[in-house]
Amino acid sequence: MSAISDKAKGLANQASGKIKQDVGKAIGDEKLEAKGAGQEVRGKVQQTVGNAKSGVKNVADKVKKSVDDV
Repeated sequence: MSAISDKAKGLANQASGKIKQDVGKAIGDEKLEAKGAGQEVRGKVQQTVGNAKSGVKNVADKVKKSVDDV
């Protein structure tokens, strides 16, 4: 998966998870609330992975440019 894809899916999971938590709280469904919390965490992890991939790519691009300049 690409960094952009990871970030987008992460945002979507965070938003969906937050909605599930709010609905679960509103209707008193602890199971739905917990499922939403898990999904929100999964989304945060996906975003972190996407950010890490972007960082690695940026460093690799800088190294390649430095090597090409030599």
